[in-house]
Amino acid sequence: MDRQAKAAADFAKKWAGMVDVTDDHIQKEMDISRDAGRLVGLIYDALLPCYGEKPTQQDLQDLNKLIVRLVFCFYAEDAGLFGHRNMFHDYMASFNPSHFRTGLMELFRVLDQKPEERDRFMEPELAAFPYVNGSLFTEDVPIPPIDQKTRALILGEGCAFDWSQISPTIFGAIFESTLNPETRRQGGMHYTSIENIHKVIDPLFLDVYREQFRQAMAEKQPKRRKAKLKELQHALASGRYFDPACGSGNFLTESYLSLRRLENDILRETITDKAGTGVLGFDFADDEEDFVQVSIQQFYGIEINDFAVSVAKTAMWIAESQMFNETEDIIHKEMDFLPLHTNSNIHEGNALRMDWREVLEPADNVKIMGNPPFVGSSRLSEKQKEEREQIFYGNGGELDYVACWYRKSLDYMHGHQMTGAFVSTNSICQGQQVAPLWKPLFDEGLCITFAYKTFVWNSESTEKAHVYCVIIGFANFPVAKKQIYSGNVKEVANINAYLMDAPNIFIEKRRKPLCHIPSMVYGLKPADNGNLILSDEEKIALVKKEPRAEKWIRPFLTAREYVHGLKRWCLWLEGITPAELKQLSVIRERIIACKEWRSQQKTSGDAYKLRDMPTSMRPSKKFHAGAYIVFPLHTGEGRRYIPMGFEATGAIPGNSVSIALDVTTYHFGVLVSNVHMAWMRAVCGRIKGDYRYSSDIVYNNFPWPTPTDAQREDIVRTAQGILDARALYPDSSLADLYDDVLMPKELREAHRANDRAVMRAYGFSLKLTESECVAELMKLYQALVEKAK
Repeated sequence: MDRQAKAAADFAKKWAGMVDVTDDHIQKEMDISRDAGRLVGLIYDALLPCYGEKPTQQDLQDLNKLIVRLVFCFYAEDAGLFGHRNMFHDYMASFNPSHFRTGLMELFRVLDQKPEERDRFMEPELAAFPYVNGSLFTEDVPIPPIDQKTRALILGEGCAFDWSQISPTIFGAIFESTLNPETRRQGGMHYTSIENIHKVIDPLFLDVYREQFRQAMAEKQPKRRKAKLKELQHALASGRYFDPACGSGNFLTESYLSLRRLENDILRETITDKAGTGVLGFDFADDEEDFVQVSIQQFYGIEINDFAVSVAKTAMWIAESQMFNETEDIIHKEMDFLPLHTNSNIHEGNALRMDWREVLEPADNVKIMGNPPFVGSSRLSEKQKEEREQIFYGNGGELDYVACWYRKSLDYMHGHQMTGAFVSTNSICQGQQVAPLWKPLFDEGLCITFAYKTFVWNSESTEKAHVYCVIIGFANFPVAKKQIYSGNVKEVANINAYLMDAPNIFIEKRRKPLCHIPSMVYGLKPADNGNLILSDEEKIALVKKEPRAEKWIRPFLTAREYVHGLKRWCLWLEGITPAELKQLSVIRERIIACKEWRSQQKTSGDAYKLRDMPTSMRPSKKFHAGAYIVFPLHTGEGRRYIPMGFEATGAIPGNSVSIALDVTTYHFGVLVSNVHMAWMRAVCGRIKGDYRYSSDIVYNNFPWPTPTDAQREDIVRTAQGILDARALYPDSSLADLYDDVLMPKELREAHRANDRAVMRAYGFSLKLTESECVAELMKLYQALVEKAK
């Protein structure tokens, strides 16, 4: 294998697929970075008491800045930026505890002075430190007295640790985790792993650059190969990368590292040393700027937290230093890393209240990326709600906070052809949020270019966030090549707002069913403080004391009782006379307690409005003794089928279920089929990964089949087969029967038979995948909506 072919093969192996987090070198970096983060936490905790018993907010900000400076000094010492390896340690060791703070202040002041501006009578040990620049040491930060224990920690574990091997991407996130955890939760900040960062930046821009490198290396003619490689290097240096919610800068840092590593691969193929042994004949220049073109000045960010801004800048400088070291190994020439270039492109501020154009002028070469704050609609502060309403022109509705960044991005892109990608909570692509967010964006020209469907998001912070996420790539111009990632990658013609390979259709709230089927209603919310609800033990005790009360007790059915086969009861007093109630002392006591509790609630709430009707849960709802189908509103994502079924005991449904009245076995067969389950999974809302069934989105919009008489009979027969299979196991709850591991063979086969019968009624091929099935259903839905107009 010749040199060119070997280089191409090595590159292909190096960049194959996503970044391999099991790689020994990457794993070592991750472990070292976590250890460094724990050490930062120890130093932080040791320094905090030095600020007094009740540190102010300003004290905490000063402490954060001091920590950033100490970490930079630790790294600079180990990376050889200060000169000899123990330079910082040896200088600071000369100060006893009473003068340690003075030594730090003097050192920080000197690190911000150019050599020609320093005192010419300065001690040689201090004068030997280089000029750092970059504004890192410019501000005068007060330093408190430092005790012997903290001094020993800084000079001992702090200086003994090898900081040069940390991953700036991971460490920046862990470093920021020294902030108060409550602060992180309020801001919605989470930290993305290297693997997940690459799920964003690879399809957004890195994959294109890697493919261009492969094509260049495939050129047989050296001059053409050299020209293509230099053209690619120029493209790498021409891009601008913008994270408008950058946190500790891990997206920016990992993007910089990835581009510089690719640039170093180019330099290996294009640099000729002074002895002239290089193959391609690229002249070695004295000015390294001629060949190192990718710069941290290409990376821009906005972050609301001042400490995170400092961390992000420091992480970028550490990344730059590490890449300079790699380049030195390639060109066999030392490069001057210090003084730092001023890293002023990461701005402190509220991205939702700023004009992004003041941070970075929009242009075709700008890539937008990141993971904006994960704050659900119900958890927004009043200030955040105001921001959402302003950004969505008063139509923010129930949108999650992350939706604001999509709206701002499209506004920012106006007039240019730009692309971007965000990690987001999966709720913006499910249920009632889809149409309000995506419909106006699509109408204004936004399209989804790639998508990762729901996955469990993992982080590198010490307190891992358990969030179910999607990744959405987008552009404001038509893009032909689109990909959906879900275990594997699939190229598709279109990605709709549900992240499906289907037309751009929006399932909006509908009060009544689109097709001629029985209506669905929600169960009752008692609003009684438990006074109208009885446990099985309470019911037995009540009936024993007052036997005449039994006629006024009905089963109370919530999702928990229905799915797990449990028992609960309620007082259903519709039609009871005052004389009868007077004779039931225990029930009367409960009614009095219910009235008192409701009277004490907020006047605007349902409970208060029912204060004069303490015998009723919801008198406007009447449930006859006939059968109805019970739908648990929430069910685990591990279940293939929602455990729904008939209820004919006269039970009163609670508000964790919905019910469909006046239904038949045919209706049950269609609703329990894989076709309806596919529709549900595509359009329902979710709580984390679990499904949230709703009548106004899922049920009322579901396009039903138009079967022949024979097909209808087949569905009825197979649906009854499901009920018969359940009946074979009377001691098993629906939770047991629909556990994917425990599900009996008879029930599984009955469902498969019913699935086939329903598929035939739709005219669907039995070989359709679930995604293909949903795409067909969306076409039927679109036709029904058009017909209903």
